[in-house]
Amino acid sequence: MKKRILCLLICAVACAHAEPPGGGDSAFRFSTVAEVQRYLAAPPDEARPMVRWWWFGPAVVKVQLEREMLAMKQGGFGGFEIQPVYPMELDDPARGIRNLPYLSADFLDAVSFVNQKAHENNLRVDMTLASGWPYGGPHVPVTEAASRLRVAPVTLPAGADSVPLPPIGSGEKLVATFAGAGDARQFDATRLAMIAPVLANGRAQVPPAADERVVVFYIASRTGQQVKRAAVGAEGFVLDHLSRTAIDHHLRQVAEPLLKAFGDQPPYAVFSDSLEVYGTDWTDDFLAEFQRRRGYDLTPHLPLVYGGQGPDAGALRRDWALTQTELVNERYLTPVDAWAKQHRTRFRSQTYGEPAVSLSSNRLVALPEGEGPQFREFSFTRLATSAGHLYGRNVISAETWTWLNSPAFAATPLDMKVEADRMLLQGVNLFVGHGWPYTPPGAQEPGYAFYAAAVFNNHQPWWSVMPDVNAYLQRTSYLLRQGEPANDVALLLPNNDVYAESKPAKVSLSAEMHRHVTPVVMEQILDAGHNVDFLDDEALRDSGKRYPLIVVPHATRMSVETLERLIKHVRGGGKLIAVGGKPSLAPGYLDAAAQTKRVRQLSDQLFALPGVSVVTEEGALGAAVGKAIAPDFAVASQAASIGFIRRKLADGDIYFIANTSNREVRTSARIAARRASAAWWNPHDGSVTPATVRPSLELTLAPYESRVLVLSDSASAAPAPVASRIATVADLGGDWQLSFPGAGGALAQPRMLTRLTSWTDDPATRYYSGIGIYSKTVKLDAAQLQAQRLTLDFGLGTPLESSPKVPAGMRAMLDSPIREAAVVYVNGQRAGAVWHPPYRVDVGKLLKSGDNRIEVQVANLSLNLLAGQERPDYRLLWARYGQRFVPQDTHLISPRPSGMLGQVRLLSETLQ
Repeated sequence: MKKRILCLLICAVACAHAEPPGGGDSAFRFSTVAEVQRYLAAPPDEARPMVRWWWFGPAVVKVQLEREMLAMKQGGFGGFEIQPVYPMELDDPARGIRNLPYLSADFLDAVSFVNQKAHENNLRVDMTLASGWPYGGPHVPVTEAASRLRVAPVTLPAGADSVPLPPIGSGEKLVATFAGAGDARQFDATRLAMIAPVLANGRAQVPPAADERVVVFYIASRTGQQVKRAAVGAEGFVLDHLSRTAIDHHLRQVAEPLLKAFGDQPPYAVFSDSLEVYGTDWTDDFLAEFQRRRGYDLTPHLPLVYGGQGPDAGALRRDWALTQTELVNERYLTPVDAWAKQHRTRFRSQTYGEPAVSLSSNRLVALPEGEGPQFREFSFTRLATSAGHLYGRNVISAETWTWLNSPAFAATPLDMKVEADRMLLQGVNLFVGHGWPYTPPGAQEPGYAFYAAAVFNNHQPWWSVMPDVNAYLQRTSYLLRQGEPANDVALLLPNNDVYAESKPAKVSLSAEMHRHVTPVVMEQILDAGHNVDFLDDEALRDSGKRYPLIVVPHATRMSVETLERLIKHVRGGGKLIAVGGKPSLAPGYLDAAAQTKRVRQLSDQLFALPGVSVVTEEGALGAAVGKAIAPDFAVASQAASIGFIRRKLADGDIYFIANTSNREVRTSARIAARRASAAWWNPHDGSVTPATVRPSLELTLAPYESRVLVLSDSASAAPAPVASRIATVADLGGDWQLSFPGAGGALAQPRMLTRLTSWTDDPATRYYSGIGIYSKTVKLDAAQLQAQRLTLDFGLGTPLESSPKVPAGMRAMLDSPIREAAVVYVNGQRAGAVWHPPYRVDVGKLLKSGDNRIEVQVANLSLNLLAGQERPDYRLLWARYGQRFVPQDTHLISPRPSGMLGQVRLLSETLQ
């Protein structure tokens, strides 16, 4: 046995220093409970959260870059993604501010320096293959810029035999011309006929007619979109993601110089942000590619596609949109991923948005990444995690905390946990925090902030608990990489219907899928005691993963091949529920009548099988799910508040369970998995205590509390504890000394408080951001120390009903009794951090008979300091570089309550 453990440890160490396998798998991925528990107390560094590191300008200097990297490591982050963005200041030699043009020698030298220092400090480095987003820049000529089809109608007066051509500029080309009844303001697209006018001297010659008509020109054009938030020297067109020529040019001009700066130590991954190529729906050879793939010429049908009229418009648009997905897959995702592999790195991609990539497009990238905490709705995050589950990408990241508790500097550690838990519930197991703003030396506190993001660097006073926050995120990420994903329900995304509903200049599966995968559909499945993966036609065909239950929400168009696979799924013992009705139409246009006939035959055949049902009303889905398969984790009450996700081990199961609400939950849960024993694995400190799950699991969860339950085939050596009796040992609500060492002067001297109030109530500390030290001496006798557990309790917090002042993102809907975090010391020793409910710290091991010195170091927000300052004047910056950003929600900047505000008590806990 000792030899086996030694071999496992040697293997783990070797794996930690080896190149991780393709697909972003984890070197520390285990299959048994004992193996997983071995790293519970000290999870591997690869599970640490990362941050997006914004380089503004970029005006960076090496000494500060190194300082910030070391601060990241000290705070528990495992690495960073370099993201050069817009300038924050003009060049100022007196202050050492110099904006380094993107891809200049000085900029690339800074990249090389950071890479070297990151490797010395065991920090992961990812590099964005562009500045800002989407990919593009000054190297993109108009002929390679993001493309669209422009529709230009012109009224042809009665008897006229020519009309002026619409202006056709650089990068544009006339594709087709149609004529018919109507005028430029209103016409029936189904009655237009394609014509071939003679073009001369800027006019189109057409046969005259007695009535007024419309001539409609279809012009291959460009969106004109510019790179968003570009660094100095990175301005330019967004490139055409459907063009291999444009992608190859970008890789040569941008990606190659960037990778050379890394020398013989390439970045762990290269990154692409979400696809936000607004307005694109075309590329230069679209018609030829369409005919090759779909089997017919789209040209005669352009009026129906771009006008949306007629019974065939939906089928035509489905084919038109699907072709765009295929092109972006083959010409963007595939070559960039291949390029990354060729350069000994990996492609990390947020594969959603515009153009219309699909769930299965994620199979083409090594590291899928999501965004969005919408656990109980359709979300981009679940697209990425589902693709990971389907295609064997075990490590799945998410851009996290975007727009968290706006404005900047308002986010708290609890806010971080609330959003992170919703990411974990969707299957995320690597956090990329959004983010870390580089701040130059000498900048006025609290430093820089990205225009639309929270700040998670050491300019926040609550940085003192960042190691504790990151330890929680690291441990939960590690645990949710173990074994195999175990969701029993899959939602088959009706891609064909969404394609058919697509509109010109707005072709996106992810942006429109919520019309079919509604919040009610998601809630009904989750509240029935299941977590859920998304599935699409390609994954059903290719992934090899099978689910006990497939739910088909509001699907009308379905291919013959998919229906045949669903029949095979049911005949193999699987269940199926359709929401809204049965599929009844062929997906596309070619041979639609015959295909539709076959679709209806197969649909009738499928829905005649045992185990298949239709629910016409979404609200009936939960009952149908419960009838089809037994719940995995069924709570007796308050189901909407409780989320869970399960990972299956060879000899056990890992359940991450979270109260996603701002109120305490008291309920019980029935667990389908049958194992010999159960234990709670504390995600904050790695401690383990026995649990009882039969006949049911009793659950008491504080607001936003999360736990990890592990079931094992091995019998437990210790009995599970029963309910505790809690009593108050001492009320510590008054007579604290408070000082502000960071404020200097009189504020640094201790003063006595008879009651606990917010620092903002005092004009002297209204705009103070930093740490306030509360201290007092508590006398205890030996009898008071006999309890099995002694905790310092700071109160419950106050639930908020609504938060109208946060226009974007999310926040914890709870006013904490500690604003916003604290570190507790007892008799000079660190007892723990306080930043999330329940607001308690175990202090029993540090207390003694007699006098005990208790010190609570409370940290608030940098927002308070910011509130006492004038907003920056960007007038000259914008005059020089253009208005590349607008800081979000600055009108909401005001001092927030600060300090220790709850009922502080010393509690004893005795097991009954």
